Amino acid sequence: MASQKLYAGVKLREIRARLGLTQKGFADKLGVSLPYLNQMENNHRPVSAAVVLALAQEFGLDVTELTVGESERLVSDMREALADPVFTSGAPPLADLRLAASNAPALARAFLDLHRAYRQSHERLASLDEALGREDVGLKPSPWEEVRDFFHYCDNYLDAVDRAAEHFAAPGGVRKDVTLFAEEALRRQGISLHYTAEPALRAYDPASRRLAISARAQGPTRRFQLLHQLALITQNDLLEATLDLARFSTPEARGIAKIGLANYFAGAALLPYRAFLDAARETRHDLERLADLFGASIEQVAHRLSTLQRPGAKGIPFFFVRVDQAGTITKRHSATRLQFARFGGACPLWNVHRAFETPGQFLRQLAETPDGVRYLCLAREVSKPAGAFLAPVRRYAICLGCEVQHAADTVYADGLDLKGRFEPIGISCRICERPNCHQRSVPPLERRLRVNLDRRDLLPYEIAD
Repeated sequence: MASQKLYAGVKLREIRARLGLTQKGFADKLGVSLPYLNQMENNHRPVSAAVVLALAQEFGLDVTELTVGESERLVSDMREALADPVFTSGAPPLADLRLAASNAPALARAFLDLHRAYRQSHERLASLDEALGREDVGLKPSPWEEVRDFFHYCDNYLDAVDRAAEHFAAPGGVRKDVTLFAEEALRRQGISLHYTAEPALRAYDPASRRLAISARAQGPTRRFQLLHQLALITQNDLLEATLDLARFSTPEARGIAKIGLANYFAGAALLPYRAFLDAARETRHDLERLADLFGASIEQVAHRLSTLQRPGAKGIPFFFVRVDQAGTITKRHSATRLQFARFGGACPLWNVHRAFETPGQFLRQLAETPDGVRYLCLAREVSKPAGAFLAPVRRYAICLGCEVQHAADTVYADGLDLKGRFEPIGISCRICERPNCHQRSVPPLERRLRVNLDRRDLLPYEIAD
């Protein structure tokens, strides 16, 4: 398969601005002419291998910053949006979508906002939503969607919050006992801590400065909730400043985002960046050993691995996803080229769905997406009991994966033939072009169909070449 040319003009301009260099100064340091740099920054020319090498040698740049980022996510999201039946004239070529994402990311995001507004309007009509006819109803994204997209497009890594959490939990690089450290931090704030049998995981009364944590919750959950409350109390100025920069459109979105930021701080304090990165490399990313070392859950460890994207100290680029028993994606993040569907569920051929059949076990899968990229995927069912006989148990499946060139750095590749057979998987049926998938639910967007009334194979139609 021919290698794809690298167009990264927006990213080059961002790097130059971050370094505080003029185009002339940047061109001199890269060893290229000013017109050549100008053409690369405007995506009239691809970034050459010599420039990539110069970026790494001259500035210590992690070159993965050029290849994986917002443009890949924008392309994936636009392809999914264009799979909507409302677009009857066919989708633009993939090359055009890549140009739009690289050259006009603001326009691409505006298109996605418009499509999301259309979907919401359509869903209201379809369900006879009582909001129809009310004058105050607008076609804005729901608060949940707005916050989801905020974390999605900031690469699920928030440097200021991450570093503050690391400094809080591992001052001077020395990691402390999280529970004892958190309890002491609460006492310094004049807050009394109580472990109770209340159903709520966490309940804080600002008037009495009393914090109740459910004794029914498992240890990792209790520690996480302690750190979450500490984030809200001790890091409020940082969280509010981050929210101000995000400029959410509604108070509800801002409130949900603040919970998300406190969750981020709690996860980063429970698993401090450099200590966790070192341990991940030493254990070859063994989730169970890491969970034991840091007093965390398997899900917390897997999620944290996918956020190790600090410039200059990046870990393996992982994707992480969590699905419920209906196949709906409830958490998603990817530092790889694999992007997830914004609406609906994941590909049914993916091992994450089979994890519900084997609770407590890890499932490994060597998978290949339609673009020819190969991955090692690790899936496991996770249960979240509520600590009482009649209390409902929440069940999910999580999947952690990386591109196959990184697989040997994980313990989960041991015994696998990384040059052998890879199972075909997709992202969403509407943007997956595989012609003979036995689990296909709807036709692919960019292919014509043939209907033969006298023949029936796996599908009731044929996908034309």
